[in-house]
Amino acid sequence: MLRSLFSFCRFFFFWMILSILTRVVFEIYFHNKLSGTGFYEIWQTFLYGIRMDASVAAYICVIPLLVFSANWFTKYNIKTTWLRFYVYLCVFIISFITVVNLNIFREWGTKVNFRAFDVFLNAPSEAFAAASSSPIFLSFIVMVVLFVTGVLLSKYIIDFKFTKPKALFVIKPFIVVLLLGLNLLVIRGGLQLAPISQSNAYFSARPILNQCALNTEWNLIQNVVENVQSPGNPYLFMPAQKASALVDSMYSVKKDSTIHILTTNRPNVVIFQLESFTADLIASLGGEKGDAPNFEDFIKQGVLFDSIYAASDRTDKGIIAILSAFPSQATRTIIIDNEKQERLPTLSNIFADQGYNTSYFYGGESEFMNFKAYLLSHKIAHLVEKENFEDKEMNSKWGAHDDILFKRNINYLSQQQQPFFSYVQTLSNHEPFELPVPPHFPGDDMSNKFRSTAYYTDASLKQYIDEAKKHSWYKNTVFILVADHGHRLPLNISEPYEPRKYHIPLLFFGDAIKPEYRGMKINKLGNQTDIAATLLAQMNLPHQQFKWSKNLLNPYTQDFAFFDWDNGMGFMLPQQAVTFDNAGNTVSFIQNKNMPQSYTDKTLLYGKAFMQQIFTQYLAY
Repeated sequence: MLRSLFSFCRFFFFWMILSILTRVVFEIYFHNKLSGTGFYEIWQTFLYGIRMDASVAAYICVIPLLVFSANWFTKYNIKTTWLRFYVYLCVFIISFITVVNLNIFREWGTKVNFRAFDVFLNAPSEAFAAASSSPIFLSFIVMVVLFVTGVLLSKYIIDFKFTKPKALFVIKPFIVVLLLGLNLLVIRGGLQLAPISQSNAYFSARPILNQCALNTEWNLIQNVVENVQSPGNPYLFMPAQKASALVDSMYSVKKDSTIHILTTNRPNVVIFQLESFTADLIASLGGEKGDAPNFEDFIKQGVLFDSIYAASDRTDKGIIAILSAFPSQATRTIIIDNEKQERLPTLSNIFADQGYNTSYFYGGESEFMNFKAYLLSHKIAHLVEKENFEDKEMNSKWGAHDDILFKRNINYLSQQQQPFFSYVQTLSNHEPFELPVPPHFPGDDMSNKFRSTAYYTDASLKQYIDEAKKHSWYKNTVFILVADHGHRLPLNISEPYEPRKYHIPLLFFGDAIKPEYRGMKINKLGNQTDIAATLLAQMNLPHQQFKWSKNLLNPYTQDFAFFDWDNGMGFMLPQQAVTFDNAGNTVSFIQNKNMPQSYTDKTLLYGKAFMQQIFTQYLAY
């Protein structure tokens, strides 16, 4: 039995070696892009890619494990000839993909993906034209060498003479379940909360190093599956020109009369992305009193935008809306697609180009939903996440609680040259609503647990600001507090199709706010996406690249807000809000039923136009 298990280990180990070889080929082929790279960074490409390599190896092991399992329970012995054919076929496929990838990456700067096959299937002449510039002979040699090397190594590593092990019939099912279970675990990438994602291979601010670490086959499988599930735009409600004209009309501005609320056009900027911090927690936004008392004090020191709505209902949608000013795509999430997310504009890119020190702080796993890849792709120079904290600081299911995160951030900023831009993502107000301190609101019901974690985050923010005031950089800093999304709690009365669930706080505050504007409230309807244009306008920086963002401090920008969820969307105009369920092709909610039908229809039409154009641009990235 042990000999048989060892044979499985050898089989798995072979595919790991082949993945290492393909990475070596990639790095040798693009050695010019790696000029100036040290040995340690090269070593890291193999270290950070190993989990993805193991996942691919486990995928390949699925069929042999199933055949072995079926064979073990019969008296017949399936000859191992099929295994040799299977191995050689897989080696050939990997060799072929490796060579195709070399040429795709050279032309497009991305790993081979669904788009390459899509181009070939839909425009074969263009695909062949693009391939004509490829070094055919060199590509053929590389593929042959890699294939022959794989075949030769397989003869020495893989046990092709594998025979059925002897074992009592009663324990066979347990062994099979154990092997299949372990293999599935390796495919998933481990026991962590989030399955393995492209972010697991990202470790550097240099994109080429991340591409080296990224397993080509794993990336291709993920990309193809994602695109096959939704091959086109499912939100085609009207002619493209009409949708485009409607969207453009909402961003047209008669003139720029921006209210300049900052004392400087080159402030330090710290954005706090507050987990699940719904407007229902904020008394000044119509929420409960006492849930976030310190936030009320912050409001007196800043400018509150009281009619802001989240892009969607997930953190991965929120961070894109805040940093890239790109709305949610409902059934899709652009952050997990590296080819697309790398093309997005971001505030971090703008600030880095302006000479700002850029950083990101999060107490959890930055690999979640590909956050790490997104951030490192957009000039975040310093990234602090779960692995950067000590074990004793990992005091929640998700990672380090907010007070620990805030202390780490303020210690870091106090050692940085100004100006700086820092993005701080909280996690304490997330299910299962754990606390490192006694809860402020008694009881085990979810609403009170949610209130208590929100109260804790609010108290931690107060401690942070009190400490920040002791430092010289505080007077030149604008703090932006915004939720990643809303939540049904604590009131538990809002449905996914109701605007109330997406109503969130947005506050600019700090000593960088001119005294005469502190305590001011802006009633204009807006989204998280509007932060980019609003902030950059205050700094006299262009923001045309953020086409989905409007300046909330220009009285001439139009009032509207857009949000969506899994397969529906909502649009808001003054005095009206309409939501639409795309799956059922029905209107889910009308806020003001006394408004003329023409105004309601207009609101819905704009919502459909936005959803169509957003997904159109998503597909175009």
